Amino acid sequence: MRGGALWGVMTCLFGAALGVIALVVVASGVHAQELEPRAYVNTPVGLNFLIAGYGYLENGVPDDASVPLRDARVQTHAAVFAYVRSLDVWGKSGKFTVILPYAWTSGSATIAEQPRQRDVSGFGDPRFRFSVNLYGAPALSLKEFADYKQDVIVGASLLVSAPGGQYDSSRLLNIGANRWSVRPEVGISKALGPVTLELATGVTLYTDNGNFIGGKTLERDPIYSVEGHLVYDFGRGMWGAVDGAYYTGGRTTVAGVRGNDRQENVRVGATLALPVNRHNSIKLYGSVGAYTRTGSDFDAVGIAWQYRWGGGY
Repeated sequence: MRGGALWGVMTCLFGAALGVIALVVVASGVHAQELEPRAYVNTPVGLNFLIAGYGYLENGVPDDASVPLRDARVQTHAAVFAYVRSLDVWGKSGKFTVILPYAWTSGSATIAEQPRQRDVSGFGDPRFRFSVNLYGAPALSLKEFADYKQDVIVGASLLVSAPGGQYDSSRLLNIGANRWSVRPEVGISKALGPVTLELATGVTLYTDNGNFIGGKTLERDPIYSVEGHLVYDFGRGMWGAVDGAYYTGGRTTVAGVRGNDRQENVRVGATLALPVNRHNSIKLYGSVGAYTRTGSDFDAVGIAWQYRWGGGY
């Protein structure tokens, strides 16, 4: 295999896998606001990726905060672990991802004129993602991938979050959301020399949380998203991306009372992936809220390490 192709294989999945885990450190709608470059790239079949990362999030207010808050402040440190397997899906390239976060969160706010403080740690909701490239990215072996050149890729994915994280119904600030969510998404990617332009749109759907504060039922409307990325390939596995996304929806209803909390947010960020050797690479990422009408306005930064094996090499 040519050297450039080998380095490309090393990090071809890095953006897709780590974009998913970058913002799962706080419960509820925050993880619907992800910036995920390179989500739909071709990946040789039979590769395995083990990913471990650290993320820090500040000023995020959990979307389940369906009660009046003032001076709310949240800080979260998180360790995130993920496993990714590249697949042959009826001749198309695909991926299956398992994500498990663990977070340490500290929050303070004034509720009903009373100051409140809470520190909590625990596992976040586990997440599972299946994706397949429907056009422009056939399933290839590692050897065959050396001759592959991207043009246009069209892909689709389904992300599922399960209610397995830490949750206390007597508290407002939690790490888990105590409900299921699913996010179907479609995306398109166009390569123009070293530059790749990406666009994806999706919707996050939520089941009810039937054990919200005081045993109430919390309902949430879907959150709709559109995100774009400009990715530049520096060669030998190093790439960077400028990211942007728009989110809207997510209005809540608690015990039948409709909240005035529909989200409308714009986020921007940047990503940089750096190869270490043929099996290891590192990623740095960060994002900020550029515009927030309501909902979670937060800054996030992180670093992650990836180890690759398999594929017959």
